[in-house]
Amino acid sequence: MKRAKRTPEGDALTDLVLDLFRLDSLLLTAGDRLVASLGLTSARWQVLGAIVSAERPQPVAWLARDLGGNRQNVQRIINDLHRDDLVSFEINPHHRRAQLVVLTEIGRRTFEAAMELQAPWINDLSEGLSVKEIRTVHRVITALRDKLESSQDKSA
Repeated sequence: MKRAKRTPEGDALTDLVLDLFRLDSLLLTAGDRLVASLGLTSARWQVLGAIVSAERPQPVAWLARDLGGNRQNVQRIINDLHRDDLVSFEINPHHRRAQLVVLTEIGRRTFEAAMELQAPWINDLSEGLSVKEIRTVHRVITALRDKLESSQDKSA
């Protein structure tokens, strides 16, 4: 059986993707450690960040879309955050069953505390990298994400 041969770009991208998988795992572990004292995990912190970044309260499905995650996983995390009084629910005037997720005062303070921990950590992590290098990597990752999202839209 003949194997498909990758182009040089395909080989380079494969190496990058494998490193991104390893980096993702390391970032999640580091994030878990960073915010553990606040009762958060990287996943909970990420969901709080999506809520903060939204221009207005959103239902779980929209938050999941913004995070690139699946609704069931985000719903489980939202339920945990609700149990810990970090988020609350409001009635959605556009959809009775899809409640809006809102950060509570405790949730806001917890998120702010996490970001206070993040600033020195990220500054240390970025040491030795130039803004130009970081922005180049960001452009490549954004282009790849856009291509993947576009191909998912076409197959849906």
